[in-house]
Amino acid sequence: MGLFSKKKEETKSCCCGGSCTPEAMKQAEAAKGASGVKVLGSGCAKCNALETAAREALAELGMDTTIDHITDFTQIAAYGVMTTPALVVDGKVVSYGKVLGKDEAISIIQKARAGT
Repeated sequence: MGLFSKKKEETKSCCCGGSCTPEAMKQAEAAKGASGVKVLGSGCAKCNALETAAREALAELGMDTTIDHITDFTQIAAYGVMTTPALVVDGKVVSYGKVLGKDEAISIIQKARAGT
């Protein structure tokens, strides 16, 4: 019977559904391994608020670390993040899906840096 032999649709194994190129994925993976602090997000108000809180936290901790704001969704997907904004410290996602306050960011950055 034809009703029960319906073919299953193939799903792509790529995190972006197969719309990225191998070159883009290589760049995203290379950027993922770099140390430092990164904010992942589209550039919306919440992402900018997280970047401000992280910048204030680094200043209070006396760390002279630059913050990269990643807006390319291919690079964001390489971190496995599906909910932004996200905070990455030394290549490890330490927070995602919420805007941290300065004190929360200080605590998270200290824990992440102590673990490395």
